[in-house]
Amino acid sequence: MSKILIRGAEVLGGAPQDVLIDGETIAAVGTDLDARGAEVVDAAGKVLLPGLVDLHTHLREPGREDSETVLTGTRAAACGGYTAVFAMANTFPVADTAGVVEQVYRLGQEHGYCDVQPIGAVTVGLAGRQLAELGAMHESAAGVTVFSDDGKCVDDAVIMRRALEYVKAFGGVVAQHAQEPRLTEGAQMNEGVVSAELGLGGWPAVAEESVIARDVLLADHVGSRVHICHLSTAGSVEIVRWAKSRGIAVTAEVTPHHLLLTDELVRSYNPVYKVNPPLRTERDVRALREALADGTIDIVATDHAPHPHEDKDCEWAAAAMGMVGLETALSVVQETMVDTGLLDWAGVADRMSFAPARIGRATGHGRPVSVGEPANLTLVDTAYRGRVDPAGFASRSRNTPYEGRELPGRVTHTWLRGKATLVDGKLT
Repeated sequence: MSKILIRGAEVLGGAPQDVLIDGETIAAVGTDLDARGAEVVDAAGKVLLPGLVDLHTHLREPGREDSETVLTGTRAAACGGYTAVFAMANTFPVADTAGVVEQVYRLGQEHGYCDVQPIGAVTVGLAGRQLAELGAMHESAAGVTVFSDDGKCVDDAVIMRRALEYVKAFGGVVAQHAQEPRLTEGAQMNEGVVSAELGLGGWPAVAEESVIARDVLLADHVGSRVHICHLSTAGSVEIVRWAKSRGIAVTAEVTPHHLLLTDELVRSYNPVYKVNPPLRTERDVRALREALADGTIDIVATDHAPHPHEDKDCEWAAAAMGMVGLETALSVVQETMVDTGLLDWAGVADRMSFAPARIGRATGHGRPVSVGEPANLTLVDTAYRGRVDPAGFASRSRNTPYEGRELPGRVTHTWLRGKATLVDGKLT
């Protein structure tokens, strides 16, 4: 590989510095570095971050390649500044065996736009009745460390306890989709004033909060790690805050859309706003932002959930739940957290790179921008503002809630171990 000199970048939002990439690693960081023999990237006025890590992505392959593939999903990830993504297990067949997780892992290696770390299912077929091959998936070539039935809750307390006990042996983590199924039967949106006015089935906050409360107590009892997927309510924040104050090994994520959008948007009956968990109230949004800022919520995860046109272009009740998010996540975080003064860019690096890599044990990712570290980097033009046009997405799906909305920031370059995957906003 040739040398690359990133000239004058604001590393983690700090003073301008030069960063020299030589091969797969960072060779030098400083000012006025020698550019001889190097390709020079003018980064004046731009922020350089460690490559982003998404702990919650749906790549759909195998089985739903009409929505997304490992190739298209990782291309979308590179456009969003990601160098590693964790692929959820709700594929067809379900990623509940060593064979399926290895297939997804090897596809990621072949395509090369970002590293793909499969997430293994907690239970066979996501059915919630029998533990999947947790040990075999961990010992496979994929080296699975995160397990989740995302899309479905592990609602059986005994099964959840056994899963926590099992993964404790090798330092794994169970990522729970907190949704009490009986409390959400027929639910279509957040339970509250808007659902009552629209006559849509309500999805109560307690359906999420009750499962989180149970699981942090189970994690404490077992002495294992539990991670809460897409936390969405103010009450959930308080439960996680309490658990952390007790020293319980719980981590939590929030999605970009739950940091920005509210259930008032459902008044349009546009299925693009239908998501699981549902968009909540303005009060919840404020609580989530504050919790992300103070560290109660550890990370931002996209819950990138692509769907083909026909699964969203239909009446609300029949529409699939989910939104694409890899290509807009950093912009939404800039608008909701940085431009509001709640986080600086070093905080963004922590919530979107360092912490998710640490939770998922993503070796080589979430590392400092320092000499000798892997050159997994993303360069952001933070002064840019533009309207979201899904026609230009690298993702195979277009179900974004931000179409036509003006958002700040634009990823211009992404490097995976020194190899450019995105240059001047274009995939290589």
